[in-house]
Amino acid sequence: MAITDIKEYAHLTDADVEALGRELDAIRREVEDSRGERDARYIRNTIRLQRSLEIGGRAVLFGSRKRPLWILGAGMLGVAKIIENMELGHNVMHGQWDWMNDPEIHSSHWEWDNADPSEHWKQTHNYLHHKYTNIVGMDDDVGYGLIRVTRDQKWRPFNYGNLVYNALLATMFQYGVAIQHLELGKVVVGRDNRAETKIKLRQVGQKIGKQIAKDYVVYPALTGKAWKSTFTANLTANVIRNLWTNAVIFCGHFPDGAEKFTKADVDTETHAEWYLRQMLGSANISGGPLTHFMTGNLSHQIEHHIYPDLPSNRYAEIAVKVRALCEKYDLPYTTGPLFLQYLKAWRTIAKLSLPNKYLKDTTDDAPETASERKFDGNTTATVDPVTGRRHGLLSAIRRSKKRRGVRALLSR
Repeated sequence: MAITDIKEYAHLTDADVEALGRELDAIRREVEDSRGERDARYIRNTIRLQRSLEIGGRAVLFGSRKRPLWILGAGMLGVAKIIENMELGHNVMHGQWDWMNDPEIHSSHWEWDNADPSEHWKQTHNYLHHKYTNIVGMDDDVGYGLIRVTRDQKWRPFNYGNLVYNALLATMFQYGVAIQHLELGKVVVGRDNRAETKIKLRQVGQKIGKQIAKDYVVYPALTGKAWKSTFTANLTANVIRNLWTNAVIFCGHFPDGAEKFTKADVDTETHAEWYLRQMLGSANISGGPLTHFMTGNLSHQIEHHIYPDLPSNRYAEIAVKVRALCEKYDLPYTTGPLFLQYLKAWRTIAKLSLPNKYLKDTTDDAPETASERKFDGNTTATVDPVTGRRHGLLSAIRRSKKRRGVRALLSR
């Protein structure tokens, strides 16, 4: 099932993990020491671009009864919302720009264009998700309490609807995120603090009310006779943002190679071990500068999970160094095109809508679920005496895939 002993799975000793941690710490210090004007210029230019797109899109929608202007306005507004949520809201609230001491771009002040109150997001995402990344039963982002994404989640007849649930979640993603902090599962069974729940409900209700009033009442009303077409354009822009956000997040957490973990040893985990879990539990999206920008640089999900509070515009250069460390320690560096990564995530969601008895791979050696038991106790790294190259986890995974391929041929 999920990985119980992360060091054993990674084919690393205690000394190896601590050495890896020191090298990752050195990368952090290097970036922190070099933050400066070019980074500040990047985030301020991004804010100007986002606001220009939003203002321009809303201006175009005054003529939204004409089809071309409706398409242009909805598209501009959709892109503006993506940038605001991904490159601005998400990253600003992580504290990536707090070092600038600019109140406008500070994690303690930013309220994003989303149905989820920023304070709720910082608790469920910045703290719970990033501290307990992919730990089954501790990280609510593992399926969002709705979708079965690992065999470690017990199958129930409810899971037959996996594909439908994710389609709905993707379309209305901002509302799915908004209710996450409410922990409705606990509310239903009466295990919540009812007074706290009422406060959270009021906060979520107020934020959703503001968003609905802004996008579906105030701005449509301002366009006069075009209010109906402006209403549908605003709705379309929000759906565009929701679908894109869902795709980026799922590509970073649920394709093959983004591992899941058990609660074992989490309380005694060192910072170096936390680094290692982030590297094994995240996946990147390959692409060019535009792809990286439009994902809020979460196309570098591995780097973001290692350094969630470093400026996002530096992830591309950090990625070169992190990838080199993966090669040095023979660790996988999971990456792939967005379409392929998202397709793998959907395939996992489709597979796990069924009980385990209908799935042919073992619970310890499947594309979407792995553990140290897949290696049959052979988790000691070796060094090639000729090349000096380390043979560890990545080499072991390749051998495992070959064995699986052979078994598949023999069973035909």
